[in-house]
Amino acid sequence: MAVAQGAGVEIRNVSKSFGPSGSQVTVLDGVSLTIGMGEFVSVIGPSGCGKSTLLKVTAGLIDADLGTVTIDGESVTAASRDKKIGLVPQSPALLPWRTVLDNVQLPLAVNKKANSDRILRDAKELLSTFGLGNAMSKYPGQLSGGMQQRAAIARAFVFDPAIMLMDEPFSALDEMNRDLQRMALLDFWQSNRKAVMFVTHSVPEAIMLSDRIVVMAAHPGRIAQIIDVDLPRPRTADAYATDEFRDLEAVVRTALHTQMEDAHV
Repeated sequence: MAVAQGAGVEIRNVSKSFGPSGSQVTVLDGVSLTIGMGEFVSVIGPSGCGKSTLLKVTAGLIDADLGTVTIDGESVTAASRDKKIGLVPQSPALLPWRTVLDNVQLPLAVNKKANSDRILRDAKELLSTFGLGNAMSKYPGQLSGGMQQRAAIARAFVFDPAIMLMDEPFSALDEMNRDLQRMALLDFWQSNRKAVMFVTHSVPEAIMLSDRIVVMAAHPGRIAQIIDVDLPRPRTADAYATDEFRDLEAVVRTALHTQMEDAHV
């Protein structure tokens, strides 16, 4: 399936620094990136390169010092108001006193006016799709870490946002669980194409999920290279064993090693 066209995410010359005046550290320096509607883009790079900061600026959680971000042609503020942004943080951030179903339905009860012209997803059906059909009445404390993260992803999809921003959602899981979760996400996304910015430290994860991989450089954070992932879709776990996958993995790892070496010069 070809990548859908549309405005998606437009990041233009974004810069961000932290710290007191006179001793500020530049975390992002003139970053520009476009993610088309229906395109899955992963952002990867050495620690301190600003991956999560870029995602937080895009989500409107922090303001850029310079530059602009638009979501589906709107400012981040307007896109947030119109519920066009779905966010999956590193921690599931489920409310412990609400059941899994109630947690997933929560976005439907917030800013109901923004739901009036959109197709809302059935929370029960969504949970079943993510393998949580038998866990709807349970509380977050009764779930494994992987199940909690799947519930958080379902919550982000339930109001059918145009853009999905995901900040290392599987980083706390062991490798076996991580692979199960990424394949579940891939299966769902391939049938429900959204524009996705996905921050990760995992090279195989970035390749398996993405249309493009953005490799960032550190000190200051900037885009060093963008690598196209030409593996055919839909993808399955069989892709891991192909020569094309291994070749791409070598390309991405070489790009990362170059940036890590430059960061320590």
